[in-house]
Amino acid sequence: MPFLGQDWRSPGWSWIKTEDGWKRCDSGSPELGTENRQYTVNHNIILNSGEEIFNNEECEYASKKRKKDHFGNDTNAQSFYREKWIYVHKESTKERHGYCTLGEAFNRLDFSSAIQDIRRFTYVVRLLQLIAKSQLTSLSGVAQKNYFNILDKIVQKVLDDHQNPRLIKDLLQDLSSTLCILVRGVGKSVLVGNINIWICRLETVLSWQQQLQNLQMTKQVNTGLTLSDLPLHMLNNILYRFSDGWDIVTLGQVTPTLYMLSEDRRLWKKLCQYHFAEKQFCRHLILSEKGHIEWKLMYFTLQKYYPTKEQYGDTLHFCRHCSILFWKDYHLAWLFKDSGHPCTAADPDSCFTPVSPQHFIDLFKF
Repeated sequence: MPFLGQDWRSPGWSWIKTEDGWKRCDSGSPELGTENRQYTVNHNIILNSGEEIFNNEECEYASKKRKKDHFGNDTNAQSFYREKWIYVHKESTKERHGYCTLGEAFNRLDFSSAIQDIRRFTYVVRLLQLIAKSQLTSLSGVAQKNYFNILDKIVQKVLDDHQNPRLIKDLLQDLSSTLCILVRGVGKSVLVGNINIWICRLETVLSWQQQLQNLQMTKQVNTGLTLSDLPLHMLNNILYRFSDGWDIVTLGQVTPTLYMLSEDRRLWKKLCQYHFAEKQFCRHLILSEKGHIEWKLMYFTLQKYYPTKEQYGDTLHFCRHCSILFWKDYHLAWLFKDSGHPCTAADPDSCFTPVSPQHFIDLFKF
């Protein structure tokens, strides 16, 4: 059996791409050295542990291709669908062959436009976070490219409008942890595509994290009414609308008045009762020195052990009658009584079910 070296063109030879085509060169040539210096990966930064992913020989191989071939993140070159609905078929029939996968659904549904809608932004971010935790290796190569293209748009949107940076930081933290484990451990066997692609993607994620870490909120001068000018009962009503405790803590840091309102025991009690059951309170009861229940500490303690309820302004919907997953356009539904997909049911609204991010992933577990 012939021996296949690092490059398929010849065993053990080193090649670089020039304007005249591929050119073979020695390992000590200046051309290859320049290429290596341009695309060498800092593995100490990636792993945060002083360990290297590959040895020097593998690092040399990782530097042969151009970075644009490793991670083509050009959004103008996308060839993905932008559909409002897809048919979720889990088995082959006479009319349809094959089945719909998670990657296919992620490619075809219009997530790029969804992140521009403030009602759907949190939903898409949460979906990307769940995929990063457990489903990243199940995506096809095209779906993986689409995943990082959408993530790039999300990060740029946050850097521009300074909204929801905490959500994106949590997403990138989970994604970087997953990529480190996959690249260090079983990257060569389970990841779709060349290992160098994933190293470059990991570098990009670390760069995004650094940009968000350095994000500075600029104070805009406004001569009109501000949030602090509202009456106390209106400010209190705003705080009671929040379903995330970290949002309440963040808002309480704006002014002393908001801090006083954010420390209200009744506010945190209502938040705990909304997210958790009474049995869960008894298992993790926290009392103050005076014998009162510390509801704020209770919330953050229970959050570590139990999942909280998720709230989204808008979600994907699933039609049980047609087995169709779709985005529901409320403007068209109100004006033209359009359900968002070609439904044949007599009463379409009775067949619609909101799809949470976890339910979206579960739809494609066969």
